[in-house]
Amino acid sequence: MAGNGMPTLGRVKVCDLDPSEGLPSDSYKLAVTTLSQSLAQYSAAIIQFPASDGALLRSGLDSARLYFHQRDSYPATNSMIHTNDSRDWFKTSGYYADPQSWQESFEYRPGLTLTEPTNSMEFPPSGLPDIFALLGKAARVVLDAIGFYLNLRSCPFTEILDNVPLRNGEISSSVLSVCCYARPSFHGAQHHNLTEDEQLLLYADHDHQLDKSLISFVKSDKAGLHIRDMHGQWILVDADLGPQEAVVYPGLALYQATAGYVSPAVHRTDLNSMQESIEGRFSLAFKLMPKSTTNLSCSEMRAAGHGVEAQFQLPVSVDDFMQRPHSNDELFNRQTLQSFSVPQSEDGSMKQLKKRRKSDSRCKPLPPSKRLRLEAQRVLKERVQEIADKKGIKLRFCNLKECENNHNVMNSPCANIRREIGWPHGVPFVHPHDLPNKAKIGFLETYEPGWSETHDMELSLSETAQGNQHVTNCNHSFTQ
Repeated sequence: MAGNGMPTLGRVKVCDLDPSEGLPSDSYKLAVTTLSQSLAQYSAAIIQFPASDGALLRSGLDSARLYFHQRDSYPATNSMIHTNDSRDWFKTSGYYADPQSWQESFEYRPGLTLTEPTNSMEFPPSGLPDIFALLGKAARVVLDAIGFYLNLRSCPFTEILDNVPLRNGEISSSVLSVCCYARPSFHGAQHHNLTEDEQLLLYADHDHQLDKSLISFVKSDKAGLHIRDMHGQWILVDADLGPQEAVVYPGLALYQATAGYVSPAVHRTDLNSMQESIEGRFSLAFKLMPKSTTNLSCSEMRAAGHGVEAQFQLPVSVDDFMQRPHSNDELFNRQTLQSFSVPQSEDGSMKQLKKRRKSDSRCKPLPPSKRLRLEAQRVLKERVQEIADKKGIKLRFCNLKECENNHNVMNSPCANIRREIGWPHGVPFVHPHDLPNKAKIGFLETYEPGWSETHDMELSLSETAQGNQHVTNCNHSFTQ
């Protein structure tokens, strides 16, 4: 089925994706396949909700329209301007404005956002808790369906998601954004008279956007959301949405958690077509996010027999992942969902698994030096985290390239943490790429005795002894 392209985005009823005990029904397998094939080909799909839920979404858009219109009477303050500080990704709440992109938003985050008026004038959009619950449940259903398609165990991503419901004092990592684009009164009528060059510049500002979510839902009142398909063509995905339908697409966090098998959607919003609109474009955008205190790892993919490339071998802190920049170039020309099919029976499942393992066996294995670096980095990072947790220090690790560039810079993120936790001077930190191979193995033997015996590494006793001598002082400093 992967070879037969879908003519349009797949449409799936959310009730058909709801799993049940026992063997999967034909309707469930068809819904999962349609969803996954659409995500593979178009990086998006359309989810259909029941009539009652469709009414809730429409009322949410009406409430958004009223909310942003009433803001014209509020005095502007500097606190309304969105700073785009990646360190506060899980703390955003309330009204934000981005004048450069003609966008306003009200972000609802359970546990942080007040649903009552903040003063006698301003009333937040209504129905947000119900819409958050509706789209949050649908996002988890879609996530589990993707897991089924990849032959992962049930609810494979539960450990990185928020509790349902949230416990006392918890703040939601996921967020519901009520958005308004190109509202004429936001900047004044003069801003709608743009030259052709200014229009192109405005469009360029919205090109190549990537959500860092696991799953994103968007419901809008006007068309304007474009997503790039597998061939690099921009597709208008919300042109013919029904009143009970919303667009769903995967984000960067899911790309990381599935070792690149599920590509994130590259999207943009066309504002040029809205210049003549008298009220702008309104939308509801829900992002299912991983918890900031967890790690994104590919252990579930390995357990299912999928090959995991070197760049996905090590777990990544969610907080670190959300703060680092990501290049679009590394996201393309990769194996994605379309390479797999839903197992129809036990025999079919075994054949698919054997086929994948045979394909993986043809991949060139990592050379010993790279395996050593990855393993040493993992162990060292764990020990650093243990020390930081005991001292109550929040870590922000460099990636490999940053660490190499900032190795001798006093102000780099790694250098700051070195000073905070009292790291011994001259000892490699977090990324031991500058250690010789002998010293790396000695380091691993220091912290995990017997490591070389359980790994396929041929070393002489003299080499190991030299490496152990190199890191003995490092171990002594840690224990102190």
